[in-house]
Amino acid sequence: MTQQVPPVLPLAPVERIIRKAGAERVAEDAGVELAKVLEDYGLEVSREAMNLAKHAGRTTVKEEDIRLAVSRIKKFG
Repeated sequence: MTQQVPPVLPLAPVERIIRKAGAERVAEDAGVELAKVLEDYGLEVSREAMNLAKHAGRTTVKEEDIRLAVSRIKKFG
C-alpha cells in the first residue's frame, strides 16, 4: 500500500477557494487534490522565479521574479 504525502497547504483555505468559486459543499479529497495542484504549480513558479533571480545576480526572489515567472509559464506552458 502506498502512503500518501499530505499537502503542505492547509486544507481549510484551499476548501474556501473552492467555495468561493461557488461550491456549497466540498469533499475532503477535493480539497486535498486542489492543494496538490496548487503546490505543484507553486513549485513550478518558484523554480522559474529562482532562475530569474539567479540570472539577475541575486539570491533573493522578488515579487517581479514571481510575476515574470507566471507570465513565462503561461506563455510557454
